[in-house]
Amino acid sequence: MEKQNKKQPELVIHDFTLVAPDRNRKDVGKLKSAIQRAESIQFPSRVALYDLYHDILTIDGHLSGIIQKRVDAVKNKSIKFVDKNKRKVDALDTLIWSNKFNRLVEVILESKFWGISGVEFIQGEKFDFEEIERKHIRPEMGIITKSQYDSTGIPIDTLPYVWTIGGKRDLGRLLQCSMYAIYKRAGFGDFAQYVEIFGQPVRIIYYNAYDTKTQEELRKLLNESGGSLTMMIPEQAKFQMLDGKTSNGDGKLQTSLIQACNAEMSIAILGNTETTSSSSGSGYAQAKIQAGQQLEITKSDITFVQNILNEGWFLKILKSYGYPVEGGSFEFELEVDLDELQKRLDIDEKVSEKVPVDDDYWYNTYGIPKPDNYEELKTKQEEREKLMQEFLNKKQENNEDVRSDGAPTNKNLFDRFIDFFVRAPRKRGADLEF
Repeated sequence: MEKQNKKQPELVIHDFTLVAPDRNRKDVGKLKSAIQRAESIQFPSRVALYDLYHDILTIDGHLSGIIQKRVDAVKNKSIKFVDKNKRKVDALDTLIWSNKFNRLVEVILESKFWGISGVEFIQGEKFDFEEIERKHIRPEMGIITKSQYDSTGIPIDTLPYVWTIGGKRDLGRLLQCSMYAIYKRAGFGDFAQYVEIFGQPVRIIYYNAYDTKTQEELRKLLNESGGSLTMMIPEQAKFQMLDGKTSNGDGKLQTSLIQACNAEMSIAILGNTETTSSSSGSGYAQAKIQAGQQLEITKSDITFVQNILNEGWFLKILKSYGYPVEGGSFEFELEVDLDELQKRLDIDEKVSEKVPVDDDYWYNTYGIPKPDNYEELKTKQEEREKLMQEFLNKKQENNEDVRSDGAPTNKNLFDRFIDFFVRAPRKRGADLEF
């Protein structure tokens, strides 16, 4: 009863004065100004830059898609918690499979794109947290502000349940994508205008400038005959329309700009272009090489998330929720690539013939679970090998022929000579007729 009446501390995020993202028109000039304010040494502010990030990320489908692809590559990998003896701790499975933990992994990865992420854990029996609006975090100054426009705030070190992830001067991968997203948006605008103007036939009517009655009749006729582009030109005037169809009849100029911007954003986020969209000159070999490059980025993300989850501060938070994390750590389970594994096995077997290799290496490299009674089984295996070696040595002393499996052949020279040749089939077929 006393536990239920215990007052929970107020969350810092409840004191925030939240402001809606700025959705005004963005251009390269505003991007440069936002970067300069974010990189200021005396009074750094990421508000304008993060508003721009939010604007392009929520509207640009290609950019949001490649970021989600990189995040999903990590979220789809299995993760487990092991104790100090590398044995899986089942008590944390419910936590790992929960939506909150899944979202926490996303927040950790998002710090790579935004430069910073922050959460505030809610005390209680159930693992829970609230995300901190990034515009309220001042990583350069180590504070959290109640208003996004404040220059002073609460030191992060004094907030025991607030966790921030990211570098003090890191503005994230979205910085490299922002300019291309802005140019791409302008390219789509030009493309839409091109289609609107030249996507329908242009109606041009010439009339006598001094015949006002005919002019009024023609204007009425054009207004009532549809919404396509119309032009009324006096016969006395000289008119020439250069529509650009000769050099850009299919709109390829605008689509090339859009594709170039998409390619640059794909390289910035995924490290390649072929795993998202295929170019006309690409092939299977090129796509396979670039898929391998993306796999290396995924491995780097996995290592990053694993290191963050294994920080001592986060493990203390989990311990406060009652989870048995003392001496343990989070680990991503290895996924078996049979082709790579076979190459690795061939190399390891040759190396093991030259130098001793610890048994734990084989278990860890090939994902084989180590038995609980490992020492007992290892002792029995060594005893069998010792007996086999003694048996072989004894047979060699008796000058007896011995097979590779240790059993004597008991064959004389003639029998062994006969075995050298392939036996002919004993079953007879139909007789030949001559």
